[in-house]
Amino acid sequence: MALLAWNVRGLGNKDTVRALKNICFKHKNDIVFLSETKQKRRYLEKIRMRMKMDNAFYVDPVGIAGGLALWWSNDVKLSVLAHDKNFVDTAISINGGDEWFGTFIYAPSYDVEKQDFWERLGTLRGDVNAKWCIMGIRT
Repeated sequence: MALLAWNVRGLGNKDTVRALKNICFKHKNDIVFLSETKQKRRYLEKIRMRMKMDNAFYVDPVGIAGGLALWWSNDVKLSVLAHDKNFVDTAISINGGDEWFGTFIYAPSYDVEKQDFWERLGTLRGDVNAKWCIMGIRT
């Protein structure tokens, strides 16, 4: 299984889209998480289809800041459990294997928001003793 997490800092640049396409085709990613897309889902859907990713979940940017995109192949069974502007929390199994949790993060950069974010993240699994992968950008 191949996972990609990338703070793309905007997908409006053709060179960034080309680099993303090259990475996805070279590594045959099963799951792609993009943070700071700065784009609405309509534009991101066009790119996703070019990347030949089967499924998607988006958190739209606020104005021209932020934005999250989570793409995955049909080999992945993925359910979104919770989300906000800084994370997408999921339950995942691949090719019928054991279920695990994946939380894809784009942590806030402002100190005033950081503590609340990390506290919320810490409560996602509660007392559940399960496999959990957290990936993304921590500031």
